[in-house]
Amino acid sequence: MIRAYLLLGSNTGDRNLLMEAARVRIGLLAGKIAASSALYETAAWGNTEQPPFLNQVIALDTTLDARLLLTTILSVEKSLGRIRTTQWAPRTIDIDILLHGDAVIHEHDLTVPHPALPDRRFALTPLNEIAADLRHPVLQKTIGELLAECVDTLSVTMVNDSR
Repeated sequence: MIRAYLLLGSNTGDRNLLMEAARVRIGLLAGKIAASSALYETAAWGNTEQPPFLNQVIALDTTLDARLLLTTILSVEKSLGRIRTTQWAPRTIDIDILLHGDAVIHEHDLTVPHPALPDRRFALTPLNEIAADLRHPVLQKTIGELLAECVDTLSVTMVNDSR
């Protein structure tokens, strides 16, 4: 069993419903959700001229390797209406693999740990909530240390702690 951490995000449609549907489908298709952060409303990254996101990190206990997990989450995104257009476009659901055990993977379409994790407060804040002492397998710093060092100033606000 591998503990993976996934970042879920939504900024179009019924964001709460889409986030719940994503969690349910991930639990059915990819493994057991062991922990979930609260929901956070976050300013959009990259293309800031769009609605804010709801974001959440889940800890997933899975038997899927990172490649199969990626295929599975892409199918979940598609089933929830995700259409890939341009980078940083608004989306019904976005699911990223932040960490997959202590794996370090550099492939053309899969990089684990997520390469932007140390630079994105909207990912570090909910991850810190459920795994503050977890060590980044490349940087060898805890998630709490990475959050303390993060220079990203975009707004991240807890909106629902319904775990």
